[in-house]
This record gives sequence, structure tokens and C-alpha cells, in this order.
Amino acid sequence: MTRIQPVTAVQSPGWPLPRPLTVLAVVLAAVLALPVLVVMFNLTAPSSDTWSHLASTVLPEYVRNSLLLMLGVAAGVTVGGVTTAWITTMCRFPGHRVFEWALLLPMAVPAYVMAYAYTDLLQFAGPVQSALREWMGWKAGDYWFPDVRSLGGAVLMLSLVLYPYVYLLARAAFLEQSDSMLEVARVSGYGPWGSFRRVALPLARPGIVAGVALALMETLADYGTVSYFGVQTFTTGIFRAWFSLGDHTAAAQLSAVLLGFVFLLLLIERLSRSRAGFHNASHRKRLRNVYRLRGWRAALALLFCVAPLVFGFLLPAGVMLHLALTSGDAQFGARYLMLTRNTVTLAAVTALLAVLLALVVGYAARATRSPMTRIANRIAGLGYAVPGAVIAVGVLIPVTRLDHLLAGWIEAATGSNPGLILTGGIAALVYAYLVRFFAVSLQAVDAGLAKITPSMNDAARSLGYGPSATLARVHAPLLWRSALSAGLLVFVDVMKELPATFVMRPFNFDTLAVQAYNLAADERLAEASTAALTIVLAGLLPLILLSRMILRPAGGAQS
Repeated sequence: MTRIQPVTAVQSPGWPLPRPLTVLAVVLAAVLALPVLVVMFNLTAPSSDTWSHLASTVLPEYVRNSLLLMLGVAAGVTVGGVTTAWITTMCRFPGHRVFEWALLLPMAVPAYVMAYAYTDLLQFAGPVQSALREWMGWKAGDYWFPDVRSLGGAVLMLSLVLYPYVYLLARAAFLEQSDSMLEVARVSGYGPWGSFRRVALPLARPGIVAGVALALMETLADYGTVSYFGVQTFTTGIFRAWFSLGDHTAAAQLSAVLLGFVFLLLLIERLSRSRAGFHNASHRKRLRNVYRLRGWRAALALLFCVAPLVFGFLLPAGVMLHLALTSGDAQFGARYLMLTRNTVTLAAVTALLAVLLALVVGYAARATRSPMTRIANRIAGLGYAVPGAVIAVGVLIPVTRLDHLLAGWIEAATGSNPGLILTGGIAALVYAYLVRFFAVSLQAVDAGLAKITPSMNDAARSLGYGPSATLARVHAPLLWRSALSAGLLVFVDVMKELPATFVMRPFNFDTLAVQAYNLAADERLAEASTAALTIVLAGLLPLILLSRMILRPAGGAQS
């Protein structure tokens, strides 16, 4: 008698992803990666006379200045970020808890706003030089004073704004280190400096390198600071080729060279992280043994923390506030309200779309482990590593052609030409913002999804929910904090963004960032202060809330 074996149903770890959702995730990734691919494709385009002229005249200067700028900023953010991260993590002194989150405040100040503030403060007619001449009895030509509108000044401005990237990641790495390793260093005869140099710093190296790489990508993407200071870099060259010379191909080829710098940075960061052979295998309670500072040591630690906060936030914000209250924008009324409405509308629409798209792409990667969704997830976030000027070039080339095709089709069908539908409105600009900042929302949503236990999927499936219903009824309510964080971050980034906005804004449609830049470029710093201060204030509250959440160590590690 043949015994029939019972059939056991094999449960898959999750539902098979519905084909429409799979296709949607892949299509979204392709659309978001299109501008980068367009720029890379232009490397194969025939070189124009403009490109030959640029390559033989100003391209070496672009390369030299960009490299010097990167080296200077790398040194500045490393020293400032690592030092403050170690002090606030391992040392206890008056006010250390305030500095834990306050040291992130310079992130709310765009680099070009910092440049405007220090120019007003340090220029010949500014308060610093005027006070020096009055005190010393000097006249023009009797003394030397460093010019802030220079390559060195740009390095200083960008370092003050971008060191929080390194501070944030370095402090997170220091918080993950256990007491046992530091105790071994102490037993081996190392003091605080030796423990930091021989143990803590090597363990934190991947996080530090990642923070420096982020800061350098923002350095390469900067346009407002280097343009205002007259420093010729790739971003200023792209704008010159596009607007002054009218050569889109040359602008795209310059963008492709700049993109090569970005990919080189990403490669260096990845190699450094993969080759790091330091791992924390201890499960002991972390960071119980900290250095309690007294006397001059506490004063020195306080000085190291106060200096970047004062020069990176309090001083420039104070200068902008003083200018806004004493002079300010003469067009503060209806035009200023229109600028604020334009800026908030762009930021809100982009933030909402970025969160919704991140939920789709992030959930697609969670619902299936297929290589296709993983690749789509990475491709969709590629734009964050690309400067805004490059994205603007990559968006305008295909979208302008699509605009003309749509206009031709509509005119053939209706007999009337509708004009430019996409580039004539804010659609193309919002698309550029999504390409640039989608990775910010995707990272926050992915972090939120990772905290949802897989048992939630099983419970939803037992109730008869499919993947789409589970996303809407189970995951979305649990993700509201992550979604809110993602939306706030994108909102703040769009408020500060200048290069893509400057290139792609519709006719007679300005934002606070463009208004501040145009007024400052005309040497009307007092009038630019109102728009600049509004941008800073808009980024303060979400940055404070997020920094307090991010920087709190888990498990009561701090005393």
C-alpha cells in the first residue's frame, strides 16, 4: 500500500510583489536617474569650439581651484567635526549637553548666506576694518587685511557650514564604541590623546570618511559662495557656458567632468569603508568611563565647542538680523510675500512628492528581495551625489525637447500652441529637486521600514491584506515619524537650494534664495539680509528637533 505523503505548503518570506508595483518602482528609479545619464551621454557628443576654448583657457583653473577648495574644506571639516564630536562624546564639562545638538545649527545657514554675512562684517567699509582704522589711526593703504572674497575665504565659509556632516557621523561612531577597548588603552599606558589616536579614531574612520565625502560633494555643488567670491570652479563654468556662451553641449561636458570628481569621491569613500578592518565586538555597556574636565581643561573644551558655534551660526545670523532690522529689504511688502509663497510652495510640493515616492520605492525593496528592486533603490538615490548645476543641465536637455514635442502635438491637434508646459512652469524645477533630494527622503523612510518587525507582515497577511493594503493600513501609520522627518529635511534642503533654482526657475518666478543671491550680487547686502534670514529661520526648528532625536545615545549610555 502506497502511503500518500502530506503536502506541506512552503511559506515565502513575503508576498510576491505585484507586477504594477514592481514596474512602478523601476520606472521611478529610471526617471530619477535620467538627468545623470543625459550628462554622462554628452561625453560622447562631438566637441564644440566653445569646449575647445574652455579646455585650453579656463579648464585648468577650474580643476586647480576645485581641488584646492576640496583639500581646504576636507581639512577644515575633519578638524572641526572630529574634535567637537570627541569632546562632546567623551568629556563632561559645563554645557556639554547643549553643545551636543547646538553644534549642528550651522547646517541651517546656507554657505552663500555665510558669505554675505562675513563680507559685510570684514569688507573695507565694514565694522571690523572701520574699528581698526579708528583705534590705530590708520588710513587706506597703511595696513594689510585678508580678503574674505577669495579662495581661502570660500574654504572658511564652506568649512563652517559643512563640518556638522563630520560631527554627526563621527559622534555616532564614537557613541558605538565600548568601554572595554578604551580601558585596554588606559591599561596599556595611553592617556586621553593616545586612546583617541590609537583606538577611537581608527574605529571611527569609516564614519569620518563618509562625513568628509558628503561635505566635499556639497563643496563641489556650491555655486552661490564661489560665484559671489569670484572663485572660478566647475559650477561657475557650467553657468558661464550655459548663460553667457549659450552652448548647452559645453555646459553638459563640463558637468560630466564635474560628475567624474563626484564619482571619484564616492569610490574613495567606498574603498575606505570596505577596507576598514576595525570592528566592535564588545557587548558591554558603552561609555560609562568618561573624562570629567575641571579648570583650564574644561575651559579649553568649552572654547573648542563655542568657536564653531559662534563663527558658524551666531555671528552670521546676528549680522543678518542686524541688517534686516536696520535696513532690510525695501520691497518687504507684497513682493516679499510672493517670494515666500513661491519658496514654500516649491518646498512643500517637493517634500510631499519625495515622501510618497520614497514610500513606494522603499516598500518595493522591502516587499521583495529581488536584485531588480535593490538596484532600483540605489539608482533612485543617485542624484544626491550630483551637484544642482549638473542636475539642472541634465533635466533641461531632455525636458526641453519633450516640451517642444508636446507643444507640437497639441498644436497639431487643436490648432493653438500652448507654449512650454513643463519648463514654463514649476514642473521641471520640482523634478530637478526630486532628483537632487530624493535620497534624503528614501534614507529616512528606509530607516523607518527597518524598525518595523516582519511579524507585522504576517499579521496583515493573516487578516487578508495584500502588499498595497499593508503599506496603506499597517506600514504608513507606523512610518509617520520617519515620513515627517524625511519631509522636513527635504523641505529645508529645497528652501536653501540655489544652483538648480537659478537655472530652471520659470520667467518672473523667484524664490528667497534667488532674491538673496541677486541682491548680494548687486552689492545690496542689507536688502539681501531679509530673504537670507528667512531661509535660516526656516531651517532652524526642524534641525533642532531632528538633531536632538538623532544624537541621543541609545540605552542610557550617557550620564
